[in-house]
Amino acid sequence: MARLFGTDGVRGLANDKITAELALGLSIAAAQVLGQPARTVGRKPKAVVGRDPRASGEFLAAAVIAGLASAGVDVHDAGVLPTPAVAFLTADMDAHFGVMLSASHNAMPDNGIKFFAAGGHKLPDAVEDEIAALYGKDWVRPVGAEVGRVHRNRAGQARYVAHLLAALPNRLDGLTVVIDGAHGAASAVSPEVFRLAGADVFEIGCEPDGLNINDGYGSTHLEHLQEAVVTRGADFGIAHDGDADRCLAVDAAGEVVDGDQIMAILALAMKDRGALADDTLVATVMSNLGLLQAMSREGVTVLKTGVGDRYVLEKMREGNFSLGGEQSGHVIISDHGTTGDGVLTGLLVAARVAATRTPLAELAAVMTRLPQVLVNVKGVDTARVESDETLQAAVATEVVALGDNGRVLLRKSGTEPLVRVMVEAATQEQARAVADRLAAVVKDCLASAPPVS
Repeated sequence: MARLFGTDGVRGLANDKITAELALGLSIAAAQVLGQPARTVGRKPKAVVGRDPRASGEFLAAAVIAGLASAGVDVHDAGVLPTPAVAFLTADMDAHFGVMLSASHNAMPDNGIKFFAAGGHKLPDAVEDEIAALYGKDWVRPVGAEVGRVHRNRAGQARYVAHLLAALPNRLDGLTVVIDGAHGAASAVSPEVFRLAGADVFEIGCEPDGLNINDGYGSTHLEHLQEAVVTRGADFGIAHDGDADRCLAVDAAGEVVDGDQIMAILALAMKDRGALADDTLVATVMSNLGLLQAMSREGVTVLKTGVGDRYVLEKMREGNFSLGGEQSGHVIISDHGTTGDGVLTGLLVAARVAATRTPLAELAAVMTRLPQVLVNVKGVDTARVESDETLQAAVATEVVALGDNGRVLLRKSGTEPLVRVMVEAATQEQARAVADRLAAVVKDCLASAPPVS
């Protein structure tokens, strides 16, 4: 049976897969699992609930809150806030767990339910599976004074903003910044905190109406931000996604600064301040070879993980590392948060620009992005990716030919019958040629066996 939880909570089409009934039942199951430590010491569990501004979040949050309270959990309804703000408040308010309703960068019709453990940490697979196992099962209902109470917590944004400002190493006076809030959860928070930090701020994509989240704005649609930065003569722009756990940037000329470049900038800034634990950065296997080369030159070790911020987080916690992230803009600064935080990331990039009086483009030039081509080969037997000798020989041949100026990565999808072929090379043409050759080999070698008649 497929897992109920995916790589980042439970996500899908709202009121289809993600229903009020699902939200209610999952919350009741989560209350039993995540609230148990409180009950063992005679306390009533406490939870923080937040959401992004998409319309379906209104009824789903109501269902989550009802489920938790009916299961004996005191609920602090924080309203519309970024995902990292809910993680922060879970820790800051000493709550036993947190719940975020968001589908991140997905289009408005989708939504999702994500749980945080005490301290604001993402749940391990085993705990998610424990919650899933209790979903829909009989349970003991509290009565009388044992039912949970619901508190409207509207001080959460102010507490989160204060937390962000406290993380800044210096002010942003003199900078002009364009903020694209994706009509999402960062729409109020990000412009406010940048202004409080001293920057002059222009806003786009900061008028959520419940229906327009991620619609043509945000980190997956950078064209409006690029235009606004150039037109306004701003120093740079910051783009968030719907729940503000990621950040991409645009320099003064309108060029995109991706998550790898942002990590390079922050790694050197933290290294200069003595804040980069063990002079180590944690990144995924999809990070550009240019990042690895740049960090090697600068004396920073890069540890690589599988794709997904949860794997980055696991590696960071294992080694007590302070910086990690993904090319997509999920960046985790563990001294100030337990999850990717797009607002914090943007602030720290801005702080580096302000402190060094160096344009963002120049800071980003510490690394050179090698051209990267990704080809998805569908309908193949993914189980034989690493064992097929002909395929591995073809990969080895291409790797030798690329030498130190490129690399090859074959990765099977965890959810679909496809293999992802990623190639980096000195030129786009070379990367495309190698990727196409290897994709053809994958298709030939891993063709799924025909059904038995």
